[in-house]
Amino acid sequence: MDYHMNYANPLKRTSMALDAGTLSALDSLAKRHAVSKAEVMRQAIRKLRLEAEAEDRRPSPLTALDWLQDGGGLSLAEGAEFKADIRAEREAKRMWWE
Repeated sequence: MDYHMNYANPLKRTSMALDAGTLSALDSLAKRHAVSKAEVMRQAIRKLRLEAEAEDRRPSPLTALDWLQDGGGLSLAEGAEFKADIRAEREAKRMWWE
């Protein structure tokens, strides 16, 4: 966990209802990392936000497929070299007994 809090924005108190299991997990995490329960919540929220932002930036499966079918970022020369390398590797494995 990142234990450094940026206090440029003032903290605001809030209340919420949590079940006993969540409260127990929150307490355990706070003790384990030697931080406050509020800091555990801030870190968890930051992590979830970053994961959601990363997910939003991921291409859709169809967009990714289009990219791959268009060469996956390789030039024609790089693609040809890659194919030659794969072909040579397959040929080497085909004749393993020699």
